Amino acid sequence: MTSDDTGLAYGLLLVATGLLGLGFGLTVPTLNTFTAAFHPGAVDRSVLTLNALLGLGTVLAPVFVAVFDGLGFWWGLPLLSLLLLVALLLASAPLPLRTGPRAVAGPEERRPAGIPARLWLYAGFAVLYGICETMNGNWSQIDMTSEIGASTTVASLTLTTFWAAVTLGRVLFASIQRRFPAHRTYRLLPFVLAVALVAIATLGEGDVAAGILAFGLAGLGCSALLPLTISFAEEKLVAISAAAAGWVIAAYQLGYGIAAFGAGPLQDAGVTLPTIFALAAVAAVAMGLLATVITRPGVQSRSRVAA
Repeated sequence: MTSDDTGLAYGLLLVATGLLGLGFGLTVPTLNTFTAAFHPGAVDRSVLTLNALLGLGTVLAPVFVAVFDGLGFWWGLPLLSLLLLVALLLASAPLPLRTGPRAVAGPEERRPAGIPARLWLYAGFAVLYGICETMNGNWSQIDMTSEIGASTTVASLTLTTFWAAVTLGRVLFASIQRRFPAHRTYRLLPFVLAVALVAIATLGEGDVAAGILAFGLAGLGCSALLPLTISFAEEKLVAISAAAAGWVIAAYQLGYGIAAFGAGPLQDAGVTLPTIFALAAVAAVAMGLLATVITRPGVQSRSRVAA
């Protein structure tokens, strides 16, 4: 392959990645908004279930990549994805996708002139969450191989364990919501995540099994936080529920970018990867403090009026 071919391939990869991000940014808030609107009596549970299915896709994606790569035509996976998306669009086009009365604001819930101040709480939480999730999702394999000495196979297993715990946690907290309310889950999980990140930061050479368990615990800590942030924002800011979901996803992606692109320069500056995980634990504690503010009864009740 010539240098011109390499440049063209890299450019196409950048365009494809940009389009993938655009599709994610447009689709996920819409799915969450419709899900909440179609189940107004169980918003938290329905959004958790939706995001559990999204997590299941994340877990299965590497499996499909391995299958198609093993068969010798990796391009079959994006082609299959395109065909499935077209079939989904054709099937959903005739459906009457109306969000119903929940999307219509009453006299006391008129659209605000500006951005409600409380929306910044949800956005700030989502930025911190994006940082913590991405430290696990993007840097777990590097941490396992470079700091703990695990093989690449075990490092891949660790990443799979993390995403599987994220998915199973969402299913778990959706199923026990009647006995363990969503606001308690929201307050608890940031501190579970903080404990896991501290454990990851303190792992040493050869702590392979402990590393897998620690990243699994981090997955459980991450599991319900983003879906609940979206559902809380939509529930409490009714007049701008669709916009609120979009803001939360945008803030999450900002946090993702900070961790994905910021951890590398920090390491180049001499900051070790365990230290960066420890800093992420500080972000998780900050999330716990924000969760206490967000789920305070007074804040929740006033948010409906402010919306």
